[in-house]
Amino acid sequence: MEILEAYDLTGTVWSAANLTGHDPKTVKRYVAARDGGRNPYEREPRPKMIDAFLEKVEEWVEQSKATIRADVVHEKLVKMGYRGSARSTRRAVNAAKTAWKTGKRRTYRPWCRRTSERAPPRTDERAPFLMRWGW
Repeated sequence: MEILEAYDLTGTVWSAANLTGHDPKTVKRYVAARDGGRNPYEREPRPKMIDAFLEKVEEWVEQSKATIRADVVHEKLVKMGYRGSARSTRRAVNAAKTAWKTGKRRTYRPWCRRTSERAPPRTDERAPFLMRWGW
């Protein structure tokens, strides 16, 4: 039985906790989240130290066309006052590069769209040679 279902059935935090096998504080937190309009089964994103510097990271990725390395970005951020770890910087740079590359992907199209539009067979002097070798 789910926590909110048990609470709706019993109407008390303690009884719902006994039915579900959870702590009463957990049931109370889930009910408060639901009453506040949030989804109690999803975690809210926590703020990260690099959030204040993300615009600069994205700018550097754009300028370098996604070729800048994360260690270079981390050195620049440290000079700007960033106190986070190099691993957090690598994650942010990877996300920025992925987002940049997603918008810059090449669209691959076939050379001929339909079989009726294929190029006619060769008629030049090399045609017999190419046909003999299967080209």
